This record gives sequence, structure tokens and C-alpha cells, in this order.
Amino acid sequence: MKFSLSLIALSLVASHAMAQDVQLDIEKIEVSGKYLASDVSNSVKTPTPIIDVPQSLSVLTAEQLSQRGISNIGQIIDYLPGVNTTQGEGHRDAIVFRGVRSTADFYIDGHRDDVQYYRSLYNIEQVEVLRGPNALLFGRGGTGGILNRVSKKAQLSDSFAGYNLSLDSFGGTSTHLDVNQSVSDEMAFRVNAMFETLDNHRDFYDGERIGINPTARFMLSDATTLDTSFEYIDHERFIDRGIPTNSEGRPAEELLDIVIADPQNNYHTTKGRTFNTALQHYFSDSIKANVSVFYGTYDKVYANFYATGYDANENKVQLDGYLDETTRENLIITSNVVNEFTTGWFEHTLIVGGEYIDTESDQYRFNPVWSSNQSDKEWFSATRPLNLDGFVGVNADGQTVSTNFAEDLNDDTRVDLEVTSFYVQDQIAMNEHFDLVLGARYDRFDIAVVNMKSATNEQRTRVDTEVSPRLGAIYKPAENVSFYWSYSESFMPRSGEQYTDINGDKDKLKPDTFENNEIGLKWDLDSGLSLTTAFFRNTQSSPQPADDDPSTLDVVDSDIEGFEIQLSGQITEGLSISTNYGYLKGEVVNRDGLTDLTPRELPKNKASLWAQYQVTEQLDVGVGAMYQAKTYINTSNSAFLPSFTRYDMYANYQLSHDYKLQLKLENLTDKVYFPNSHSTHQASVGQPFNAKLTFSGRF
Repeated sequence: MKFSLSLIALSLVASHAMAQDVQLDIEKIEVSGKYLASDVSNSVKTPTPIIDVPQSLSVLTAEQLSQRGISNIGQIIDYLPGVNTTQGEGHRDAIVFRGVRSTADFYIDGHRDDVQYYRSLYNIEQVEVLRGPNALLFGRGGTGGILNRVSKKAQLSDSFAGYNLSLDSFGGTSTHLDVNQSVSDEMAFRVNAMFETLDNHRDFYDGERIGINPTARFMLSDATTLDTSFEYIDHERFIDRGIPTNSEGRPAEELLDIVIADPQNNYHTTKGRTFNTALQHYFSDSIKANVSVFYGTYDKVYANFYATGYDANENKVQLDGYLDETTRENLIITSNVVNEFTTGWFEHTLIVGGEYIDTESDQYRFNPVWSSNQSDKEWFSATRPLNLDGFVGVNADGQTVSTNFAEDLNDDTRVDLEVTSFYVQDQIAMNEHFDLVLGARYDRFDIAVVNMKSATNEQRTRVDTEVSPRLGAIYKPAENVSFYWSYSESFMPRSGEQYTDINGDKDKLKPDTFENNEIGLKWDLDSGLSLTTAFFRNTQSSPQPADDDPSTLDVVDSDIEGFEIQLSGQITEGLSISTNYGYLKGEVVNRDGLTDLTPRELPKNKASLWAQYQVTEQLDVGVGAMYQAKTYINTSNSAFLPSFTRYDMYANYQLSHDYKLQLKLENLTDKVYFPNSHSTHQASVGQPFNAKLTFSGRF
């Protein structure tokens, strides 16, 4: 990887200059550790009250995650409006943000985290889900929304140690450790660590996850704070891509207990090492600057067999598969300056920043070759288990067959990507009731892809330059009420969210662009409740070669519109709720216009309720319900996932000041349901009733 030494040197020089002892009387806002509050969003580059952000968003703190027994990102998405999960081929977090599927719009402390894997929450202080295009602050992608994790940082003037131990009724376990040691008022260290063993209701499923994340914080002066961290992860798990659909388009429930896989060759492993250094310096009580350098290396292997067809009459399934390996290095340097100042009657919060990303990503893929037909597909009888184990089995015709992942090299590419960005945003308080938000971001996206499979190692390059504007208006008739309007844009280069493919015409096509218009209300009621609503319309424009003249382009648009409402907070002193509803409507558009087809993975209605009641000083209980309407698996609308409602419950009992016991019950009614899919014949089978017991303590 080209380390771009001049940029790193510049950052270090800036860091040294900022670290000089500057004595300032500053009221600092902490945005990490136990001081992080749910009414502040950290992903907008400067801590901003949610009521002042002209955008629909949801925030969950570490305390809320623990209180509800949430252990993964999918469980967060289940209880949020405007977003739903997609299968992610069984090996990665994948979210549908307002109808736009994404596996790359994930961030950690504002840095792009685009490698495909399942993210843990063991070291997370807060999770923020922003809906609508977000290119101004995050660049390419963010076309339907983004998810940002805020990691736990070392805490000054505080020492503590905590742990939790969990066991579920499937046999899965987890151990999490969180230790903070304050050496002095100027120095602290913290270590978060986890070890998890995985199990569930499906045959062959298992796995282990290891993570360790040491961090340090240094007060270099009264005005300068330096945070450093390192994280190592080692994840592995069995891959299950669900069951096929039948002739009616429904998941084939007669195959409910069959895992369509090779027990030895459906697996995913990821190893990652990341380093992050972030410096914050206050030049005065109104000007601060941030500089951060993030570097990560990742090694990932993904092997799987899955269903691509189903014949109910002969009770057989067709299998396909592949092995995919990726190695990636990411270097991300970001910096911004936040300046609060007044011009005339107007108060400004001006953010000026830049970002540099240097990514090298190598990947290859092998398809299977079956000995029976020299094809990558083969039919097997739909039995439990399938007659396939270790690349050897008996096909539906009774013939012994074998295959491997070593003969048919489908893809071998080397990607070199450089992205340079500059952005500016000004939030202007016109008076005590009216704010304007004006901003724009410039991105230069420079990609080179070498096709190692070609005889000549063909290299294709493309440079895209995009300007993404953001406009917003906030009207606050009272301090606790805001009405807002927002317009924002984002883009996605034709190399895709994993930027691996610019073959065919893709190296000639401009990026897809996304526009979002949104109006909403945010109201912090005196009773302790918070109400937010949003009406929005997202438009995607996609240039395509014209059918009648490929040298010219048609621009194909598609629209998704919807409505969201969220209500959360205290009903009474002992009762709190979090409830929401989301409505999404869209139609597939092609060159001929509207098609009367619904985009895949777009539930028209989604709703959830979570209520918590403090029964006694030691005991609190919570109940949850979530509903998701019917969703289509494919754009032809020939297959679908039925609607479902799931009920969950938990109870927390405080054994003493330092020890707590939690029991979480998921899918109380033991309902058979299918939460998501990847394509027509891959419908995930939801977990049946499951109990999880967690013991947590401090020492």
C-alpha cells in the first residue's frame, strides 16, 4: 500500500503543533464512555443535539443495548423504522436503508468500515443509525443511510472493571470484559475483550469470535486530548443461506429443518487488525480541530454451497457455490475544524474538513466443478442431512459425485483506490427560532482494477469527481420543538460498494446518484417523551447504455417514498417505552417507465414496541413486539417472505450494587418465520424460542 507519507507527516506535524500547552477555560463535551448521552449524535462530526439535526436518526447507548440484551446489529435493526435486515449471504451485516441494500455503509468512530463481516458490540458505547443520503459527511455510499458505531474510550479520573457471562438455550456462550485504569488526571488505559462460541437451531452451525481492543487517552494539555486504540478480531462461523422457495413463491416449509450446505465447506473466517489515533485540540472556547489516522488490515475467506433451485415433485434441490478470499488494507486520514462565531445577528457553527482514503483490495473467487457434469451446479435429494460432506456425495440420480474449489477460477482482481474529499457545512442560527444548514462535499474517486485472470492482466481505471450538496432548514417555535426540511445527495460509483468490478461498460458509466427530500418534526414533550416524524422521498438516477444506441445513455430513475414515526421516553416514573412505525412505498422503474413491481426487500409496513417497567428497585422487566409486512425476495416479485410478528421479553434483577442477572426470551410464541433473504432460493429461517441468561458484575 502506498502510505501517502506526506499526508501522514502533515498530520503528525499538525498533531505536534496542537499538543503545545494551551491554557484555556473550556467547558468540554465528553462524547465517549459513561458520559455519552442518547440525546447527542456523534456521527455528524461534532456533538449535536438530535433535535437540531435535520434528518431522521436513531441512537442507542451501551446502557440501552445492555438493558435490552442486544448483542448484534440485526437485533438493533429489528426495532427501528425505515430499515430492515437482509441475509448478507450468511456471512456479513447487511441492511436495507429505505429500500437500498448495503453491506458497506458501516462506520466506526466516523471511519469507513466497509469490509464484509458480522460486527460485534462488545466495545461499543453508542450506535447511531442515520437515514437518507449522507455523502456530505461520509462520502460515497450512504445512499439510503449509514450505521455508525462509537467505540468505548479510556476514561480519565476513573478506574473500574466489569464483565458479563452469557449462555443461551442453544448452547452459545459469550464472555465480555471491560477494564479501565486511570493512571493520573492526564492518562488512562482501557481494555475491552470478548470470547464467544456460536450455536443455534440449525444443523452444523457453530463458530467462535475473539476480539480485544486496548485504548489509551492522554491529556496533553488543558486543551488537547489524544486517543489511541488497537483492535484485533478473529471470527469464524458456519454459513447457512436458508431454504428455497416453492412454486407458490413462499419459503418451502417442508424443508424447514434441512440445511443446504456442505458441513465442511460452508464457513467464513475473518481476521482484522486496526489502529486508530485521534487528536482533538481547542484553540479557543469557540474553535476546535480534530485529526485522526486510521489503518486496518483484513484477511477474509468465505466458502459456501447454497440452493439455486427446488423441484418439489421430485424432492430435490440444486446446489451452487463458491470460495471467495479477500485481503484488504485501508488507510484513512481525516481532519476537520469546527468554528463557532457570530456575524451580525447570525450565529455560525462552521465545519471545514477533508479526508484521504487509500485502499488496496485483492480478491479471487473459485467456482465448484462437479465430476458428474463439469458444471458448477448439481442436484441433490432434499434429505436431512444432504448427501454431501467434504466435497463428496451422492446426487439425486444416485451417482457418487465430487467437486472442489481449486479448478474453476472465476475472478482474480487487484484493486487500488484513492479517494480525496473536502467538505464544508455551516449551521446558521438566524434567530432563536430559525436555523439554516448549508454544505457541500467534493470527492475525487480514483480506482484502478487489474484483472489477473486475463491473459494480459488487463487494467481498467476510472476517475469520478462528484459534488454532493446538503441543504436544511430548522424552525423551532419552542426550545423543545423543531420542524425541519432537508435535501441531500449521495452517489455510488459503478465499481459498486465493494469497488471490485468495472468490467463491460461499467468503466464508462457515471455513478448512480441519489437524492433525498425530507420534512419532519422532533418534539421533546414535557412528560419525558420524545416524538419524531419524517416524510421522505428518495430518488435514484442510474445512467444506462440506450438499447437502440449503446453509444448514448438513458437515465433510469426509481423512487421510494415513506413515512416514519418514533415515540420514546418515560410514560410514568417506572414505565418507559420505545415504539415506532415505518411505511415504505416504491416501484421498479426501467427504460419503459413504471413496471407495477415492488423493489425487493421493501416491507410496506414495519412497526415495533418496546416497553420497560421497573417492578421494584431491584427488578425491571421489558416486553417487545416487532412486525414486518410481506417482502419480495426478487425484483420480478415471483418469490416473497410472508409477514410476521415476533414477541420478545427480558427481566433484569439487580442482585447487589455490583452484580446483575438478566434473562432474555426471544420469539416467545415459537413462531416459524423468515426474517430476510438474499435471493429467490435463500430464505433465512428465524430462530425458534430461545432463552439467554447473562450474569454481569464489577470488581
